[in-house]
Amino acid sequence: METKINWDFMGVATSLACAIHCALLPILVSTLPVFGINIIHNSTFEWGMIGIAFIVGSYSLFHGYIKHHRSLSPIYIFTAGFLLLVLKQFFHPIENWFLLFAVPLIIGAHFQNYRLCQRQKCASPHHQH
Repeated sequence: METKINWDFMGVATSLACAIHCALLPILVSTLPVFGINIIHNSTFEWGMIGIAFIVGSYSLFHGYIKHHRSLSPIYIFTAGFLLLVLKQFFHPIENWFLLFAVPLIIGAHFQNYRLCQRQKCASPHHQH
């Protein structure tokens, strides 16, 4: 039996994980050093999360565009959100403002892509029904 992966769901989950990381880590800042963990403003970790979001999002959205719906709107929405996500890396004092808009845009792009695929009655092994 073949396992099907819903890449839009993975994109939403990745975006939410990033948002949770950015929102909850400041609360946990006092306990992390006790365990020797430093992922707040850790460039490697932050860029890794952004890279995962880009890979999952790009694959999902381009797959939906090429194989199913031919609508560029999810890609445009994702691009806007992704650019804000990258900009937050360079403007740490106001990074939460960038995230406030980046996360909903990225999640919205995945929801729109999923909805467009469903509208076209996708029979792809990459989307669950």
